[in-house]
Amino acid sequence: MDFKRKDFIGLMDLSQNEIKDILETAETMKVVLSQKNKKAPYLQGKSVILLFYEKSTRAKLSYELAAQYLSANCVEINVLNSGDETLFDMGRTIEQMGGDFIILRNPYSGSAGYLAERVKASVINAGDGLNENPTQALLDLLTIKELKGGFKGLKVAICGDVAGSRVARSNIWGLLKLGAEVRVAAPPTLLPYAIDEFNVKVYYDIKKACEGADVIMYLKLREEKSYGSRLASFDEYKDFFKLDQSTVSVAAKDVIVMHPGSPDRKIEIESDIIDSDKCIIDDQITNGVAVRMAIMYLLSLGRGLNV
Repeated sequence: MDFKRKDFIGLMDLSQNEIKDILETAETMKVVLSQKNKKAPYLQGKSVILLFYEKSTRAKLSYELAAQYLSANCVEINVLNSGDETLFDMGRTIEQMGGDFIILRNPYSGSAGYLAERVKASVINAGDGLNENPTQALLDLLTIKELKGGFKGLKVAICGDVAGSRVARSNIWGLLKLGAEVRVAAPPTLLPYAIDEFNVKVYYDIKKACEGADVIMYLKLREEKSYGSRLASFDEYKDFFKLDQSTVSVAAKDVIVMHPGSPDRKIEIESDIIDSDKCIIDDQITNGVAVRMAIMYLLSLGRGLNV
C-alpha cells in the first residue's frame, strides 16, 4: 500500500502506484455498495464536514452518501451565510470542534492545499478553481478500468472547454501516469496556456482527435456569457465541436463516451449518443460514491484514524 497521506489534493502529485491503490480500494468499496445493508464500520465515530463554496448537488450528495456508508457523522456547513469568516478561520473552527475530514469545494485555485497546510484534519479537494477536481477524475479512471481492463496504450480524447475544466487537468495527470495516450480537442481560445508542456496531443478538429479513440471525454461548458471574446457564440461552437454520430463513427468500435455531469444535448453531445449504450454516465455516478469512500478510508489509515 503506497497511499499514506494526510490529505488528498490532486492527481498531479500522486504516483502511479498511489492512483492504483485508490482504484483497487474503490473496487472493494463497490462490494459494500452492492449489499442490502450499505454500512461499513471503517469511519465509525469520525466526523466529515462538507464545506462547499460552490453549488454542486450531485457531488455533495455523493460525498455525503460515501461518508454515511462508512458510518461517519456527516455535517454540511452553509458557507453562503457565513459572513466574513475566512477559509482559514472556518477550517480552524471545524478543527476545534473535532472534525476529522473537511471536504472542500472552493472557487480559488490552490485553496485545498492552503487549508491542508493549516489544519490537522484531512482535507479532500472537491474542486479548487481551475486547478483540479481529483475525485471526479478518479471515478472516470475507475469506469475506464472496469470497461477497458487497463490504461496502457489506450487512446483518450478529451474534448471541449479544456482551459476551463479542472476535471480535464486531473484526468490528464491520471491518464498519463497510467500509460494512456491523451489527446485534447478544442478551439485555440479554450486551451490552457502552455498546453504543449502537458505531454498531450493537441487538435483543433474534434473528428481528427477522435480517430481510433477508445474513450471520448466531453467537458461541460459554462454559461455562454462567461467566455466573452474567447468564444463567438455557442451556435458557432456546436457547428465545429458538438459530438455527433459522424465523429463517433471514426472512433474505435467499442468506444465509450463520458461526461462529468448532465450533457447539453443541443450544444455538447447529440441525443442519439447520450441515449446509446456507448454513453456511460450512469456508471460514472455509481463509481463516484465508491471512489470517495476509498479516499476517506485510505486517508484514515494514513492518519491512524482507522483503529
